Amino acid sequence: MSQSDRGLRRLAAGTLLVAFQGTTAPDWVLRELEQGLGGVTLFGFNVGNPAQVAELTGSLRAAGEPVISLDEEGGDVTRLAYHVGSPYPGNAALGAVDDVELTHRVYRAIGSELAACGINLDMAPDADVNTADDNPVIGTRSFGSDTALVARHTVAAVRGLQSVNVAACVKHFPGHGATRMDSHLAIPVVDVTMDVLYERELAPFQAAIQAGAKSIMTAHVAVPALTGDTPATLSAAALSVLLRQELGYDGVVVSDALDMHAITKSVGLAGGAARSLAAGADMLCLGPVPGYDDVQRVIAEIAATVPVERLEEAAARVAALREWFGSGTAPTAELNVIGLAAARRAVRLTGATNPLTNPLVVELDTPPTIAVGDVPWGLELPEAETVRLKPDEADALEILERARGRSLIVVVKDAHRHTASRRLVTMLVTARPDTTVIEMGLPVWQPDSAAYIATYGAARANAMAAVELLTA
Repeated sequence: MSQSDRGLRRLAAGTLLVAFQGTTAPDWVLRELEQGLGGVTLFGFNVGNPAQVAELTGSLRAAGEPVISLDEEGGDVTRLAYHVGSPYPGNAALGAVDDVELTHRVYRAIGSELAACGINLDMAPDADVNTADDNPVIGTRSFGSDTALVARHTVAAVRGLQSVNVAACVKHFPGHGATRMDSHLAIPVVDVTMDVLYERELAPFQAAIQAGAKSIMTAHVAVPALTGDTPATLSAAALSVLLRQELGYDGVVVSDALDMHAITKSVGLAGGAARSLAAGADMLCLGPVPGYDDVQRVIAEIAATVPVERLEEAAARVAALREWFGSGTAPTAELNVIGLAAARRAVRLTGATNPLTNPLVVELDTPPTIAVGDVPWGLELPEAETVRLKPDEADALEILERARGRSLIVVVKDAHRHTASRRLVTMLVTARPDTTVIEMGLPVWQPDSAAYIATYGAARANAMAAVELLTA
């Protein structure tokens, strides 16, 4: 390989954020980092405990100058606490409280934990304005449905993370909140006029840009008025014209995971990578699926098809981000006292709870989104019997018989999106009006129960706040 070919390959590899299985870095990742690989994205399967993550990131840094990223939104989407649930409430809870100082403190605490583990880029906050109640992928990840509220809390989150030298990655540009489809599975469409896009979807991103957000993540959504039927991730109109020229953003643009079906089922992984770079992205998150051979094919495709000037431009932006990483003093992790305090402020009670008598807790299981993954959720109520049931398989009469003479507590998650959950809850509440219903998603649908508790998220902190209400 000639000197120029090696230089071109290094530029192409420098755009990639790869993933790998396990809690230690495989040899191929370390070898690629030595040869200029841009960095890695960590997932729940890479995380054991903070000490292990710090050791892992240390080994990555010994091999190169990687951008080390993950999704740590707090709430339902967590990677550091993937196996136990997040100690921080997510955006919906913070939006319900609507205290920007609290949001700043929560994100600063999250950032300090990430920095102590050696992570320098957090793929957060979610700046989507969640205007579709049945949005299957955003929901409690959004601060809410009001544009101004989302904008001010996005700014607070960005400043909180970046105050401890962890770069924010504001997502999902130009807005994923009005969709009714998951881009992991297909290409969602945001069919609005450009005026609506500017007034609603784009306002939080404009605010984040003004607040100095170091990176912005693309959305695999089509906006017919802007991108036609092309996902924004692959659209020069979205990334080069709108984001760069019109909004004046010159930070790092990161693609959402390119292994999602919205990309792989349309143009393929390597084709999507090259097209995203050509459209204006600077770093490409490949997602958890692609392995070593896939990475080699992606690098080859980028080197063969993307103009070197575009790769040099991307490299310069990433180099500026790395320089910023080194400009501050890494903090130590702060003792988490803010997470539960924030969740307590967010929880809402309608009606009145009764003293508990040998409680039966019935959790209605609903499938997690791919973004959330198998993060544990539910109630940990001391001295209670807890059963988890699939709502379309549960027998209301059996539950009622089992709960005879006992306190009945039913826990749901986004019941408004699941007909079987609403039907079962209605049957139980009709027979037992003293039932307490706890909604751990968005409180869109509310049954006529004696007590209704809305937590605005299913993180461990949200569950603890609900338990406190039940046992007060």
